[in-house]
Amino acid sequence: MRDVLMEIRGLSKTFHVSGGGLGRRAREVRAVRDVTLSILAGETLGLVGESGCGKSTLGRLCLALEKPTSGEVRFEGRNIFDLTNLERKAFRQAVQLVFQDPYASLNPRRTAGQTVMEPLWLHASDPGQVPEEARSVMRTVGLSEEHAQRYPHEFSGGQRQRIGIARAIALKPKLIVADEPVSALDVSIQAQILNLMKKLQRDFGLTYLFITHDFSVVRYMSDRIAVMYLGRIVELGSNEAIFANPLHPYTRLLHQAIPVPDPRAKRPGPLAVIDDHPAPEEGCLFYPRCPERFDRCRERRPELFERETDHRVACIRREEGL
Repeated sequence: MRDVLMEIRGLSKTFHVSGGGLGRRAREVRAVRDVTLSILAGETLGLVGESGCGKSTLGRLCLALEKPTSGEVRFEGRNIFDLTNLERKAFRQAVQLVFQDPYASLNPRRTAGQTVMEPLWLHASDPGQVPEEARSVMRTVGLSEEHAQRYPHEFSGGQRQRIGIARAIALKPKLIVADEPVSALDVSIQAQILNLMKKLQRDFGLTYLFITHDFSVVRYMSDRIAVMYLGRIVELGSNEAIFANPLHPYTRLLHQAIPVPDPRAKRPGPLAVIDDHPAPEEGCLFYPRCPERFDRCRERRPELFERETDHRVACIRREEGL
């Protein structure tokens, strides 16, 4: 049984957005709604959902880059929002981030070597070893020593993401939050980066919170999968359970939307966009878009319940055995 590395309890985050004009009222955007999750040491927990569902906000909360409206995040038993300055420095070393955009996440005025050395300078116990440690980390992610003197514009997208990964692993973290790390890359390069991340996990015992909108990518990378819709987790289970028996209608639609290399294969029609169907005040959040909805779905908001061993779903129809 793996130990719990990070525990998320009742986490919510609401943003107050300006109305955008004179006389227009500010509105609330509930990006994360009462999320409870555990991330186990050494696993990859995939967080999947369409753009705008709150995945990246949840990732930023797990990094203490945003403060929650309510709830808490515990890393190795400590609430990360109550840490002292010294404890926060240790937390920053133990939990790192791989950004989505390898073009915007690197400083164009710094060489690749300087980028990788920066966290080492901040946390190094022996400054004299920093250059050699940086070169070693770059070799680990498939970059040579000559790459250390180049600037970001001299690299391809895949190489830039390798630099970002090198920066993230330089301090030997325990948890890496990977926020759409391959979505900006070509498909062939995506496979290289995903395989690199798997290798690093085996070699260094890393734990990943892997955020993506791509159901095929999360299938390849994850041990467990959490499906997110409008800030709530609607299904949670092992990789095998989610793909063998998806229980929530939204999960099944994501599953069916995975491209297949067969032009004759019938695919489901496009899912209506979120903006056309705002979240209802009561009942199931997915009700306005659900192809399986019925009247009771309007009456109350379903909670995650255990349908099968370690497989949970938030769906009225499944609760009632329909």
